[in-house]
Amino acid sequence: MSNVVDLTKKGPVISKYIYGHFSEHLGKCIYEGYWVGEESDIEHVNGIRQDVVRALKEIDIPVLRWPGGCFADEYHWKDGVGPRENRQAIVNTHWGGVTETNHFGTHEFFELVRQLGTEAYINGNVGSGSVSEMQEWVEYMTMSGESPMANWRRENGQDEPWKVKFFGVSNESWGCGGNMRPEYYSDLYNRYQTYVRQYSDDRLYKIACGPNIDDYNWMEILMRYSTRFMDGISLHHYALTGPWEDKGPATNFPVEHWDTLITSAYKMDEFITNHSAIMDKYDPDRRVGLIVDEWGSWLAVEPDTNPGFLYQQNTIRDAMVAAITLNIFQKHAGRVHMANIAQTVNVLQAMILTESQEMIKTPSFYVFYLYKHHQDAVEIATHVDRQDPLTYTLSTKDDLLTLSLCNYSMDEAQELTLDIENLADIISSEYIVGQHNDDHNTFEQPDNISLLDFDQYSLGNGQLTVTAPPMSVITIRATVK
Repeated sequence: MSNVVDLTKKGPVISKYIYGHFSEHLGKCIYEGYWVGEESDIEHVNGIRQDVVRALKEIDIPVLRWPGGCFADEYHWKDGVGPRENRQAIVNTHWGGVTETNHFGTHEFFELVRQLGTEAYINGNVGSGSVSEMQEWVEYMTMSGESPMANWRRENGQDEPWKVKFFGVSNESWGCGGNMRPEYYSDLYNRYQTYVRQYSDDRLYKIACGPNIDDYNWMEILMRYSTRFMDGISLHHYALTGPWEDKGPATNFPVEHWDTLITSAYKMDEFITNHSAIMDKYDPDRRVGLIVDEWGSWLAVEPDTNPGFLYQQNTIRDAMVAAITLNIFQKHAGRVHMANIAQTVNVLQAMILTESQEMIKTPSFYVFYLYKHHQDAVEIATHVDRQDPLTYTLSTKDDLLTLSLCNYSMDEAQELTLDIENLADIISSEYIVGQHNDDHNTFEQPDNISLLDFDQYSLGNGQLTVTAPPMSVITIRATVK
């Protein structure tokens, strides 16, 4: 493949929030993943495990969504503040029927946000919560003056308000959030968001619950009746190997499952294109962002694990899904304002897996590491085509060009040649690569997939040629004259 790249033809800025993450009270994501408690032998600061924090800081997480997911619409925030020994335990009915202690609540979440150096995306409870409950939570978190909720926050040890960048008014209201019709939810959204007040100078970015995959009617109704009340609207799509009720295994999978998962991941391009067309009818200036706040591979749980914990291995195949999807988001950066992969630790397409005191980084972690330089860069060119096993994206920032490419072929190298005027020197070139289609990291062998130096390229006369091995994700950074 050969292409001429014109660096003067600039696309939109790629929002750093496209590289966001999602952590729900589900399985071992929060407890054992982030939260080990203040009495734990595992290294922690204020109960939050430090190996996970250090690893996630390597990939520059820009935003973290919490507390759900389906859990958000049964979460009553007042149960999770105050002395932990006095907090109300509940049953996590969505995810495994286990007891939720509420030891990780609002204060603990913002301590995690502080340690990660990230921003907060809070998902509110519409499904089983009241308008006043949601209003009081926003007041509790963001009010700087005197008020009942602000004073209660101070009594619980937090004098200054926290900064809440994003607020979601419900989650999956078409399903686990209440099985609602779009007309009904639109009315509820308009009502609830009215009471998500601005208690500080930091403007809240309000996100409506949008459609599941290809529910274009839901998008039509919400945009028709609620556009003026929203800043963003969500979209959920998970890559599957087949029918929802028959998910394929994460490892030792049939060879045809490689292609079906890749095909499913590519559906994201179709869904964003079609939903954007509807949004453009009601929002031609593209003020409202499309927020893909749940995406990733959803595969069968690992053998002998709780099916409600959604614990799955993460292989080089998942790295392909991550790279393809991130390229799709960058292609649509003019409309996609944020995305949040599901989920950060120990659940679905996780960045990190933990087991007692041990922690490993997954192939998907390394994709986010390779792609982090695209955050807030200007998109120059993106190639996404299901018929072509080579997909790539180019962006510029601070006089540096970042090229990220993925070859999802299992057995054939792919060559890419780019004619780029004023290209100067390569300053870094790294990649990950699989030798087998289910290569992954384990606690016994944590570095089966890890970052390697990449040298299969040539540069001369303004022409960059890259030979991408099968099952590889590569990032090359270069200076521009």
